[in-house]
Amino acid sequence: MTSIRAVSRREFLRAGVVAGAGLTLAIHLPGCARPEAGGPVSTPFKPNAWIRVSTDGSVTIVVDRSEMGQGVLTSLPMLVADELDVAWDRIKLEQAPAGAEYYNPAFGIQGTGGSTSVRAAWKPLREAGAKARAMLVAAAAAQWGVPASECHTELGEVVHAASRRRLKYGALAEAAAKLPVPEKVSLKDPKDFRYIGKPMGRLDLADKVTGRAGFGIDANPEGVLVAVVARSPVFGGKPKSFDEAAAKQVPGVRHVVRISSGIAVVADGYWQARKGVEALKPVWDEGKLATLTSAEISQRLRAAAARPGIVARKEGVGASAHGVRSVTAEYEAPFLAHACMEPMNATAQVTADHCTVWAPTQFQCGPAFGGGVKETAAKITGLDPSKVTVHTTLLGGGFGRRFFHDFVVEAVEASKEASVPVKVVWSREDDIQHDFYRPTAYGRLKAELGADGRLVGWVHRVAGPAIMVELGAQPADKLDGSSVEGAADHPYDVPNILVDCVNVSLGVPLGFWRSVGSSQNGFILESFIDECAWAAGKDPFEYRRALLGKAPRHKGVLELAAQKAGWGSPLPQGRARGIAVLKSFDSYVAEVAEVSLNSDKTVRVHRVVAAVDCGTVVNPDTVAAQVESAIVYGLTAALHGEITLEKGRVKQSNFHDYPLLRMNQMPVIEVHIVPSTEAPTGIGEPGTPPIAPAVCNALYALTKQRVRKLPIRL
Repeated sequence: MTSIRAVSRREFLRAGVVAGAGLTLAIHLPGCARPEAGGPVSTPFKPNAWIRVSTDGSVTIVVDRSEMGQGVLTSLPMLVADELDVAWDRIKLEQAPAGAEYYNPAFGIQGTGGSTSVRAAWKPLREAGAKARAMLVAAAAAQWGVPASECHTELGEVVHAASRRRLKYGALAEAAAKLPVPEKVSLKDPKDFRYIGKPMGRLDLADKVTGRAGFGIDANPEGVLVAVVARSPVFGGKPKSFDEAAAKQVPGVRHVVRISSGIAVVADGYWQARKGVEALKPVWDEGKLATLTSAEISQRLRAAAARPGIVARKEGVGASAHGVRSVTAEYEAPFLAHACMEPMNATAQVTADHCTVWAPTQFQCGPAFGGGVKETAAKITGLDPSKVTVHTTLLGGGFGRRFFHDFVVEAVEASKEASVPVKVVWSREDDIQHDFYRPTAYGRLKAELGADGRLVGWVHRVAGPAIMVELGAQPADKLDGSSVEGAADHPYDVPNILVDCVNVSLGVPLGFWRSVGSSQNGFILESFIDECAWAAGKDPFEYRRALLGKAPRHKGVLELAAQKAGWGSPLPQGRARGIAVLKSFDSYVAEVAEVSLNSDKTVRVHRVVAAVDCGTVVNPDTVAAQVESAIVYGLTAALHGEITLEKGRVKQSNFHDYPLLRMNQMPVIEVHIVPSTEAPTGIGEPGTPPIAPAVCNALYALTKQRVRKLPIRL
């Protein structure tokens, strides 16, 4: 088992403060501190933003994506280490600072999301490793006076086979640093991969298991105080009055400051700050959303679905198609919270000439959405962005929630006003009731079936709030692609298709929830195609399969999942199977769920079989873990997830009324990976969309009751 050196939280934070440019996670593999020769160690060879080669032979790999459980602290170093040809036990890891050199090419910002970490890094990081390797080879060849073509590398050494001479990378670091970086290099043939495609243990696992890992909530700079924020219970509300004097009477409370989101009580610790907030007794101007209810929202969505929307896809005659039989249905999916295990938090230290932020963030810097943490902190403080340092800590779950930085804004504002380092910590209630939610969605569908039951027409209207519109990144009269993903891109061979979308602004904060639009639209699409199969008198698997002639990768995972699940084979009395297949984030996932009903009519999911085609697999253990995780996340939402409003207030507050899947509800999950030579595609999110329809389709097979509204209630 890989061992990881123990690092105290004090060491962890001191390293971040001293480094300034970046927070070193100090994750060291065995042997990496072992010097190759005596004398002081330097790190002269820095060929690019991701690689540092020291004279002791150790190689530091800078990871520029946020680690939130998806495994980038292992998978991204695998890309570099394979091309650099360095021994795995010679690697050190460092979390990247915030900087333009680390922009994610998928977004044009330094950010982690959209299941892009590996697919966006696949070529750049491999090229970075290959270029460094070429420079080390060139340095050795020059020293020996031989052509570089006669040299090769072997696990941190350059070898000249003809003369049997060898030089370690550490001995070549200074000479290699003087060479020009090559513009083009040849990458390894996949057959020569040493790490890529192999199951590699997580480098961050031991520290997480033992509690040594440093998450945002662990940040503890000298002199830090803790803040709790009183926020309006209604979105957009503002404080009218509050009892500052009463809050300051609470022992340990040091400051009460107005900030943009409400009133921050800054105290010696979390409990004192929480008691101070209770003493505030704020009165709120609740604003225009004070009467909004979930019932009203449903009515507005239904009304919107009755009128034409912005066309997302039209083929053939669209809605004018006619068959011998029509199938119609209406579906609804609720708002959902992210419910990250680590509640929102951030720590900031604002001085006259600098701002330092410690944050579990998915968006360090860049121009989109008004800027990342760096730009936002600069705007609040009035400092130049170069005077803002962002330390990215480990994230206790992200799922898209930490792409937003309202919690960072609170920390920076509170520190600026109080003139002390401030750590803002949210409660679970804060987290559930002040999220950026997965949008609610309403779907109205109509299918036309031919005499043979095959689809000849398909109409799908999506009605609901649009993420990009609500964020101000797109006008309301334009199509928001996230609203129709999983709907407009369905793979089934239908000659006449119309998919349109009606944007309905509700004033509820929206964000990117794991798998974004495919989560709700996938449920609707794959449930309705199941309805069509039953209406046609066809087996749901065979019906889909017959319509996927133009979508071979969809068909491939569908067939694999069905085969591995034993589709069509007998099940114990009282059980049934359902199936669903979807593409999202350029990956293809099919899932078969095996379900039964408990005596109280609640759902029991016994087994889920998943097949995934995500191109070339970097770490198969990570792929399996991410699909398992995505299934748990989606199953939790299907069985329990629902954010409802009454008088403008979110009714749910904690896990008693926003429950997560419990251990005794966990199904057996099997993940089968399709071998592929295609470039890697997303894997963190694509396992989520198929699970809700697979379960609901199984329930229909079992009970002949169609679930058209989530969460599942029979």
